[in-house]
Amino acid sequence: MTISHLDQRFGSIAVKKGYITAEQLVEAITVQIRENVEGHNHRLIGAILHEKGYITIDQINDVLKTMI
Repeated sequence: MTISHLDQRFGSIAVKKGYITAEQLVEAITVQIRENVEGHNHRLIGAILHEKGYITIDQINDVLKTMI
């Protein structure tokens, strides 16, 4: 496993695989940051994308397998 492999983040992999658009990723990151600033519990990008209906559980699992 290379360092560049480890540096890839969930969102960028999901975009590269065509599961989500860059715009959807930016939207999810914005939600994540806003919730963190407001003191809410930290949520993962995948959870936010799934809640919005942008990505399926199977797609999330595929991205996570890629990250290993």
